[in-house]
Amino acid sequence: MKLTLDSILNEAAAWKAAHVTLPAFDIAAVRAQTKSAPEWVHFGAGNIFRGFIGSLNQRLLNAGLTKTGIIACDTFDYEIIDRIYDAHDALTLNVLLNPDGTTTREVLAGVAEGVKADFANAASVARLKAIFAAPSLKMLSFTITEKGYALKKPDGTYLPVVEADMQEGPAKARHAMAIVCALLFVRFQAGQLPLAVVSMDNCSHNGEKLMGSVLEMAEAWKKNGFVGDDFLAYLTDETKVAFPWSMIDKITPRPHPMVEESLAKDGIEGMAPIVTSKKTFIAPFVNAEKPQYLVVEDKFPNGRPPLEKAGVYFCDRDTVNMTEKMKVTTCLNPLHTAMSMYGCLLGYTLICKEMEDPDLVNLVKRLGYVEGLPVVVDPKILSPKAFIDEVVNERLPNPFMPDDPRRIATDTSQKVGIRFGETIKSYLKEGRDLNTLVAIPLAIAGWLRYLLAVNDRGETMEVSADPLKDELQAQLKGVVWNDPASYKGELRAILANASIFGTDLTQTVLADKVEAYFKALLGGVGAARALLQKELAK
Repeated sequence: MKLTLDSILNEAAAWKAAHVTLPAFDIAAVRAQTKSAPEWVHFGAGNIFRGFIGSLNQRLLNAGLTKTGIIACDTFDYEIIDRIYDAHDALTLNVLLNPDGTTTREVLAGVAEGVKADFANAASVARLKAIFAAPSLKMLSFTITEKGYALKKPDGTYLPVVEADMQEGPAKARHAMAIVCALLFVRFQAGQLPLAVVSMDNCSHNGEKLMGSVLEMAEAWKKNGFVGDDFLAYLTDETKVAFPWSMIDKITPRPHPMVEESLAKDGIEGMAPIVTSKKTFIAPFVNAEKPQYLVVEDKFPNGRPPLEKAGVYFCDRDTVNMTEKMKVTTCLNPLHTAMSMYGCLLGYTLICKEMEDPDLVNLVKRLGYVEGLPVVVDPKILSPKAFIDEVVNERLPNPFMPDDPRRIATDTSQKVGIRFGETIKSYLKEGRDLNTLVAIPLAIAGWLRYLLAVNDRGETMEVSADPLKDELQAQLKGVVWNDPASYKGELRAILANASIFGTDLTQTVLADKVEAYFKALLGGVGAARALLQKELAK
């Protein structure tokens, strides 16, 4: 069996024998309807789109709740369209990685076609212009990662491609945001047709970031004479063009060799991953965890598919914001960071293996349930406790999730202010006793001990990339991993840095607690293990 329309239509029995669920709708009819009256375009044709967003539309199609497929576009890596979409008739084999070690397989056909968003290709431009001039189009969505919205380099100057796009106008757009702006201009010229422009990327205030970049491009084009004030007015009129915010959560790791082998064993051919010239690692199949969340601000000026029937939560902007805060300040991200610090110190290379360690499990449970939940931001549409339950009992222990604490440890200085600092600020605001906190100061002390680049066995280890790594390690120079007496107050300046922690910790009792934990972690071999056991037993 091969992942093609011909195979799933003519060898359906064999697919079902391989425990693969097939689409329950007329694929040809859906694709014809999409061609004549498109409703949904998506930019970013990678794994989270294929395995998550594409599966949402499949549910609607299976239930007869929509009649069109998604048109998937890629602005970055056109090989994905050629070698993954076109080579497999725009089908995806979706493999859910269940916590019990089993898999659930399904062929997804919720995507009708793949298109290269390439303004240097006449055929692509013609197709895109036809789509965006269609009155039926309701939504343009995105999973292009946060950097896909960036117009500037870290020094604040424009990227060369952005500068060229601003100077040369819509007809020669190359950067993703210029292409989007050019296509919105097509829609404007077709009669100021309405559209929702929806970021589904995993970043804070994603709709605001997307809107800001599109408007910045449009303003440059206005300045250079390519568009008029009326186009800017169109983009900023929410009754015509809306930029809803969203919160997305689903882990979609790289294609796993075990999954590829299991598919081949059951007679499904051609599943080997490819690496494109742009270094994209992608396969005809997607493997992902089962839990998934998408919360979207309900602002769609031309209507939308009934995605609430597929599990999407629609709400107002404040609720989207609260859902994100719930996740990143209490229910998921702080647990990840705390266990990554101690996981690295204790020599772990897999998060799922850490969840077999009772001391680390006690750490994340204390952090989430005991210290986080009392001050959690409750969005009401999701239960914070149920969310943590799922994280602790299903998501983190999942043996199929080959996540590495060393990856999670990346850029920790940019994360602690949100992941721990927000809870600390909530305790201060509500007048709660900071002395009751154990897991948070343990996590902070563990991070600072981790920066010494020696694990709990006394072996040298690599410290993950971080923009403040060199500066912080310089401040800790002279502190020796197995000599508590070598500590001479070096943490005070770090703990006083409100730009790192969100508040000056030296103005609270937490600084003394973090220092005490840090000195205990300098006790030599086994000090980290001993400290966890001692403090978490209280």
